[in-house]
Amino acid sequence: MQAVVVEEAGGEFQVVDREIPEPDPGEVRIAVEACGICRSDAYVKEGTYPGVSYPRVPGHEITGRVDAVGEGVSTWEAGDRVGVGWHGGHCFTCEPCRRGNFLQCENGDVTGLTYDGGYAEYATVPAEAAAAVPDALDAADAAPLLCAGVTTYNALRNSHADPGDLVAVQGVGGLGHLGIQYAHAAGFETVALSRSPDKAELAKELGADHFVDTTETDPAERLQELGGADVVLATAPASDAIESVLGGLGIDGRVVVVGVPGEPIAVDGQTLVGTRGGVEGWASGHARDSQDTLEFSSLRDITPEIETYPLTEVETAYERMLENEARFRVVLEP
Repeated sequence: MQAVVVEEAGGEFQVVDREIPEPDPGEVRIAVEACGICRSDAYVKEGTYPGVSYPRVPGHEITGRVDAVGEGVSTWEAGDRVGVGWHGGHCFTCEPCRRGNFLQCENGDVTGLTYDGGYAEYATVPAEAAAAVPDALDAADAAPLLCAGVTTYNALRNSHADPGDLVAVQGVGGLGHLGIQYAHAAGFETVALSRSPDKAELAKELGADHFVDTTETDPAERLQELGGADVVLATAPASDAIESVLGGLGIDGRVVVVGVPGEPIAVDGQTLVGTRGGVEGWASGHARDSQDTLEFSSLRDITPEIETYPLTEVETAYERMLENEARFRVVLEP
């Protein structure tokens, strides 16, 4: 098979020929049809994630079909359409796992980081890491939903917001353009906050009821004019942008951070005390969360905006993602 390999931390992508891997007990082998490129793949490329060993095949937004199953696997069979996201398996025995918090597993795997991922024609993964992909979803569209999709969908559905509540999505990018769609489909009064005024029309097409150009309008003031935000989904990884919305929270409002900034977020305690507000974070989801995301996306016809590339153009595809030139997600098709 063809695979894209990083031989060492800071190394270049290399397209190589490898033996097709055999699934170990408890694993399935996936014939990869698509794999999204995520900013987190830089952890492998640059060697900035603890525990990464090399050589490594990156990629944690995998869609394809099961073509072989390992010993002891009864949940999947050859031909099943499946996808795998960031959460690459769990131990079932640590305290978080015993409480059902599989994403917080103390011994959990990360697809494409602790084992080889989807920048390849085939990948083997633990059976519990796989999610069923609805037939109505194209493989390339489904791939980013296993990262950006599950992150935004899962964060919103686990927030306290009810239909009709004011929910703002900060950032109209790889995460935000999906967050707007999910917020609209869930029945929230949806506000798009962006530093890019040229994205106003797109935001409205995606379902935003309001668009706020934060270069011209104070986002906190505008949110207060609209009644105060019950939830602000912070998708753009910029501390100053996140800080600028805190004053826009309504009573018991929450800023939910899903795009992780490189700098700490400064929080005004008086603002939080006055609104009983809070700042919290959310991280993607496990396989059942991913499957829920895919099923809801199929039900409500929610898809990402993508660019597709073959494995041989991985360097170009990765750089477009890294430089924010892609609109909005980049997908490899082996």
